[in-house]
Amino acid sequence: MDKRRRALTRLYLDKATLIWNGNAVSGQEALNEFFEMLPSSEFQVNVLDCQPVHEQATQSQTTVLVVTCGTVKFDGNKQRYFNQNFLLTAQATSNSTVWKIASDCFRFQDWAN
Repeated sequence: MDKRRRALTRLYLDKATLIWNGNAVSGQEALNEFFEMLPSSEFQVNVLDCQPVHEQATQSQTTVLVVTCGTVKFDGNKQRYFNQNFLLTAQATSNSTVWKIASDCFRFQDWAN
């Protein structure tokens, strides 16, 4: 996100959805436009957890839930805490397996002082 933002959409399925603080963005073109409009950023990931999603819930598609949190500072703004959850799904081709993001949910964590 900080250094190679133009390459981000290649990590997503063609019809993937990003929920950014409650606002949905779907599809490669819309995701690319969204990422390009964000100011430059400095992300710091503090926690990263992963767990498999049971195949009964994903129609036998190999899927992993990734949960992360940390801090981010967008250019011209104060540093903020964030939480992000996304589903990675395995896309098998004839000679390899590629992992893609199927669903992504990002939320700032602003607590009252």
